[in-house]
Amino acid sequence: QVRLVESGGGLVQAGGSLRLSCAASGSIFAINFVAWYRQAPGKQRELVAIITSGGNKNYADSVKGRFTISRDNAKNTVYLQMNNLKPEDTAVYYCKFDTVGRDYWGQGTQVTVSS
Repeated sequence: QVRLVESGGGLVQAGGSLRLSCAASGSIFAINFVAWYRQAPGKQRELVAIITSGGNKNYADSVKGRFTISRDNAKNTVYLQMNNLKPEDTAVYYCKFDTVGRDYWGQGTQVTVSS
């Protein structure tokens, strides 16, 4: 049974930083990519950052230069370092492991940035 557990969310002032973690328990095979998404109230879920099995990274334009995605394969954990946070970054953040056959999602962690 695969389970993704996210942590690291919270309340921070604009300009501050947070580091999100997403740890996968259980056996996950044939991972295509791992990604972070976010969903703000009244908005659709959007892709924030992605890291492929080969280590290539891509980011939404809105977070480029401020967020960094990384992955520890030995721990089956993915991180999202978020710097210079803005109020518009406020959302529930979800991690996703995309594998051959199915996707796995975390439960979400709330990030709130005050102005």
